[in-house]
Amino acid sequence: MKAAILSPVAWRTPPRHYGPWEQVASNIAEGLIKLGVDVTLFATGDSVTAGKLDAICEQGYEEDRTQDAKVLECLHISNLMEKAGEFDIIHNNFDFLPLTYTGLIETPVITTIHGFSSQRIIPVYKKYNSRGHYVSISNADRSPELNYLATVYNGLDTADFKFTEQPGNYLLYFGRIHHDKGAAEAIEIAKKAGKQLLIAGIIQDENYWKEKVEPHLSDQVVYLGPAGPEKRNELLGNALALLHPINFAEPFGMSVAEAMLCGTPVIAFNKGSMPELIQHERTGFLVNSTDEAVTAVNDVSRINRNYCREWASANFSKEKMADDYYRLYQQILSV
Repeated sequence: MKAAILSPVAWRTPPRHYGPWEQVASNIAEGLIKLGVDVTLFATGDSVTAGKLDAICEQGYEEDRTQDAKVLECLHISNLMEKAGEFDIIHNNFDFLPLTYTGLIETPVITTIHGFSSQRIIPVYKKYNSRGHYVSISNADRSPELNYLATVYNGLDTADFKFTEQPGNYLLYFGRIHHDKGAAEAIEIAKKAGKQLLIAGIIQDENYWKEKVEPHLSDQVVYLGPAGPEKRNELLGNALALLHPINFAEPFGMSVAEAMLCGTPVIAFNKGSMPELIQHERTGFLVNSTDEAVTAVNDVSRINRNYCREWASANFSKEKMADDYYRLYQQILSV
C-alpha cells in the first residue's frame, strides 16, 4: 500500500515545540511505516521521517515569517494533489482546504478532522460528505451535519514519555497562553490551593498575556516559555498535577494524554473530549469550577500514577492509532 500523509506547513513535522497537528501527522506516518506501508510525508523540507519526504518549502511559515501562509498552503496542497495518482490513499491532516480537490482526483482521501475553527467551515465538509471519509479525534468533537467513518484518538510515542513515580509539589499549566486554554483560571486555582504553578507554552494572545497572566508572575507563578521534548518530560513528570481548566470544548488535548503517560493526573474542566481522555477519580478529576479544582488538588495524592500511565498507554499510543488508521485504509480500499 502506498499512502501519502498530508501535514500542515505551519511548523516542522514533527514540531520542535508547538504544532499538535504536525505531531499527529508525524505519528501516523511513522506508525504506518512500521506496519509496512510505503509512506510519503508531504510536509516542510526540514521535517523528519523514516519514509519519503516531499516538500515545496524548507521551513514552515510560522518559523520563517517572510513567507505568505496562504501561498505556501496552496503550493503545498496542489503539489500532493497533482501527484495523487501515485498513491493508493491520501490521508489529509490539513483541515478542509484539500477537500476541494477530491472531486477532481480518483485516489480516495481520508480526512482527520482535528477540530472546527468555526462553524463557518462546515459547508465545505458538508459538500464532500459522500466522499470525505471523515474521522473524528473524539466522539465529543463531531458535527451532526457530517458523516463519520470512525473516531480515532490521537496517538503518542509512549517511549518519549518517562514515568515519574514520585512527583514534586508544583502544579503545571502546559499549553497555549490563550483564554481558551484557561491560563488565568490555572493561576486562580494554584493561588487558592497554595501551590506553586509553573506555566509553559507559547504566548498566542498578547493582550490576554498582558492582562491576565503577566501581572500575576511571582515566585509562586512562574512562566518558563515554550517547552521542547526534553523539558516537557521533566515538567510533566515531576508535576503534582496538570491543570487544564479549558474554556472551550476541546477536541482532544495532547498535553492531557502526555501528562498521564508520565504518570501525572490531570485536573480539567469537564468540557469537550475531557470525559473521554480522563477517568474521573482514577486518572484525574473532571471539575466544573475553580473551587472544585482546588478541592481536587487536595485529593490528587489518591490517584495511582502507575494506573495513569497504563490507561494512557492503552488508549493513546502511536501504535494503536496507526493500527486503527490502517484498518480504515483497508476498509476504504476494499469498497
